[in-house]
Amino acid sequence: MTDSIAADATLAPAKPATRPARPHFSSGPCAKPPGYDPAKLATDVLGRSHRSKLGKQRLQYCIDLMRDLLNLPDTHRIGIVPGSDTGAFEMAMWTMLGARPVTALAWESFGEGWVTDAVKQLKIDPIVIRADYGQLPDLTRVDWSNDVLFTWNGTTSGVRVPDGDWIAADREGLCFADATSGVFAYDLPWDKIDVATFSWQKVLGGEGAHGVLILGPRAVERLESYTPAWPLPKVFRLVSKGKLTEGVFKGETINTPSMLAVEDAIWALEWAKGLGAGGLIKRSDANAAALDAIVAERDWLGHLAQDAASRSKTSVCLTVDADEAVIKKMVSLLEAEGAAFDIGGYRDAPPGLRIWCGATVDTADIAALGPWLDWAYATAKAA
Repeated sequence: MTDSIAADATLAPAKPATRPARPHFSSGPCAKPPGYDPAKLATDVLGRSHRSKLGKQRLQYCIDLMRDLLNLPDTHRIGIVPGSDTGAFEMAMWTMLGARPVTALAWESFGEGWVTDAVKQLKIDPIVIRADYGQLPDLTRVDWSNDVLFTWNGTTSGVRVPDGDWIAADREGLCFADATSGVFAYDLPWDKIDVATFSWQKVLGGEGAHGVLILGPRAVERLESYTPAWPLPKVFRLVSKGKLTEGVFKGETINTPSMLAVEDAIWALEWAKGLGAGGLIKRSDANAAALDAIVAERDWLGHLAQDAASRSKTSVCLTVDADEAVIKKMVSLLEAEGAAFDIGGYRDAPPGLRIWCGATVDTADIAALGPWLDWAYATAKAA
């Protein structure tokens, strides 16, 4: 008897021979740095008060490492605050907005979140400049006599501002930059940023729960000269008797931090210090370039952000020539095979893939992902 295969039968494509060594491509929390091992963390401070001499030293050391890596001028203060990047940005909004008109830029879900909070919670009426997912608003429309809110790198859309040239040097309002997917991956113009926020869980691959708030001198002046009309929750209060609570920016956190998360961040920062700020940026650039090459070779894969000048080099969002069910199947297949974890697009974004290309990801793993995307696409389409 001769075996035969029906002419219309679909053969399952062969699985690639090589998997990414670290298939962690989530856009938050992101991949741990290469060589990470919890056993390597310093633990002397665990079980101790964060207000002990050792606790304050470790918190201040964490702040010093961030300042050094970011090349942050002495004029800017760094504080570790509760609630991840969201908590840090909310703290800035609640304590400083209302002194003058506000412009909010929104081209992805987190920017829209700041608009919602400004309108529904703070009851202010901002000028809103929007763009669809994959697009950047017209930055020339921004009036810098207003306070301006924006995301430096739109994590859920893969669209970023191209640089800081559009920010007025002689601005009257404050520049509020949610920089959580941009800090450590781009060379940020600190002379143009009055308020910046981020979390360790992005480019550093740290743990969540804690945010970082960076204040320039103009932001401090606002805090000390303006009292909002609304009541402030205790965890948002940065001023006492009309003066900035300087302890917050010297390791004296407003609420109790996780010292384990702090030690985790310190380990990542020490790893990053070995590369330097330029080294972190180069790693992100190399990863984004490797993924871009994968996209360019496949007619069924594309970038949600069409303009390369405003395309994210960290949270890269991709379109797939398939319906949502096929895309979800691809994501499930890749996770089951241990080839890629957590690469589905954000829930509010158009259906697609989102692949983190920050500095903690190895370029070889991005390159190894390409054939697996082919396999998952073919398998999901066949199903």
